[in-house]
Amino acid sequence: MRKTLSLLAITGAALALCACSTTTEQKAASGAVAGAVIAGPVGAAVGGAAGAVAGHVQNESKK
Repeated sequence: MRKTLSLLAITGAALALCACSTTTEQKAASGAVAGAVIAGPVGAAVGGAAGAVAGHVQNESKK
């Protein structure tokens, strides 16, 4: 349960930070940094993935 809440917090922080970026790569990188600050290597992986997803969603919505 605690890990799930941690991952949700990481994902939320990463998505909030990703909103400031413009490209998918920037969103993935900023998400990874936010995740790393919060939860180390696992957080970096989750944050990077969340940022990449946010970037792809944004790109698809522009089409």
